Amino acid sequence: MENILEIAKKKAVNGERLSLEEGLALYNDNDLLFLAECARKAKERKSGKEVYYNVNRHINLTNICTSGCPLCAFQCEKGDKRGFTLETEDIERILAEAKTVKNLGEIHIVSALHPDKPFEYYLNIVKQVKNALPNADIKAFTPVEIVHFAEMTGKSVKEVLSILKEAGLSSLPGGGAEILSDRVREIICPKKATATQWIHTMKTAHKLGIRTNCTMMYGHVETIEERLQHLITLREIQDETHGFQAFVAFPFHPANTQLSHLKRVGSWEDMKMMAMFRLMLDNIDHIKAFWIMLTMPVAQMALGFGADDLDGTIGEEKIIHAAGAKTNTGITKSRLQKIITEAGYIPVERDTFYHPIREGE
Repeated sequence: MENILEIAKKKAVNGERLSLEEGLALYNDNDLLFLAECARKAKERKSGKEVYYNVNRHINLTNICTSGCPLCAFQCEKGDKRGFTLETEDIERILAEAKTVKNLGEIHIVSALHPDKPFEYYLNIVKQVKNALPNADIKAFTPVEIVHFAEMTGKSVKEVLSILKEAGLSSLPGGGAEILSDRVREIICPKKATATQWIHTMKTAHKLGIRTNCTMMYGHVETIEERLQHLITLREIQDETHGFQAFVAFPFHPANTQLSHLKRVGSWEDMKMMAMFRLMLDNIDHIKAFWIMLTMPVAQMALGFGADDLDGTIGEEKIIHAAGAKTNTGITKSRLQKIITEAGYIPVERDTFYHPIREGE
């Protein structure tokens, strides 16, 4: 009679759905080369030899936040000298610079939960971006921010999303999921949206035709079982809605947080988890190696462990760098192409929805 590891290995080789127990068996076996081979084959069943990237621009609107999450190095309280909030003229300057970027396909907006800025502030920024860059997709506001907007206005999540979509919102990033466990969230982010609220927001967005990413932040206070259960929860949502277009994982950077006594996990763990993401999330087509979080050498290596997307050129990023990330804040398109080619894959420029963009489009 086969044991659980033998069953799990056969399923991994054949691309069959893994249970929590089977995922744990593979993780604990610690056979990194086996996981890499299975994850790489699973990736190639989805997207062949292609690896995606896009020309995008991140905008962080404010770091003044009411939630005070122990895991966050970015946020600060109102009145803190480190605080900033972008106003209309600041956005105008950023958009003027963005207009000079060839083939800019996406504006990515995330920020903090500002205590005073009304919903209209965020809504008007979406309209401002759409007016300035009508051909760019607007990926904006995590489910945590959407819940914040709903609470401040007294509107439902569905109403908030509908208003933003009408103004030009294209899709949602998946941030704020961290680990979808009430135990974990009580420790790392007790004042922001619950796991149930995050899930509800995503399902609502998908029902409104708003595609989203989904995420995980790992390497803090969670157990391996909680990581894998998080993946199964995402997989179950995808079975129901088919609204996730990509999964993005963030290793926790503890510097400058209230959890600074913890150590950043190593590249072995990053690669093992990257393979597990691909194998567990059998119904999500795209797995990102978010280079600004992993560092580019590790992100490039992740292309051999099931990832098929390096995200994009980014341009500016403040949230991860506040926690001590040492990566550059932007990268050129030609550099992304070279990194993908070196790994033995074919670089494909994409839009937000993974439609290929050919030169000159």
